Amino acid sequence: MIIDITSKTISITPTIREHIAARFEKLEKNQIPLISPKVIITTDNKKVKVEAKINLPNGQLFASDEHQDLSVAINNLGQKLERQLHRFQDKPNAHRASRSGKDFLRSPSEVDDGEPSSEDEQAA
Repeated sequence: MIIDITSKTISITPTIREHIAARFEKLEKNQIPLISPKVIITTDNKKVKVEAKINLPNGQLFASDEHQDLSVAINNLGQKLERQLHRFQDKPNAHRASRSGKDFLRSPSEVDDGEPSSEDEQAA
């Protein structure tokens, strides 16, 4: 996976690149393809701000974190992205999805077509 890392204020060293790549490898273990991840690093008055944007097949993840230490900011950013990715992955199995009232989950025999069934005729 190729990660686009940009910064106008600090130079991107190989150790920074490896640290970011290691965090993104943990995200790849969830079996969801990460499409064109981008990381932007900026500095503001002794603080480092790290932002990441990742495209997914049916969505997008974005997270940012600010800290005095760059490695701590990268770790916090990775944790935020990991939480979002788990939420994205578990969304189809959510409780509200099962209670939506859609008929696509029912079998064809459960769907009422308006005609009385043989059980209704026997009861009458």
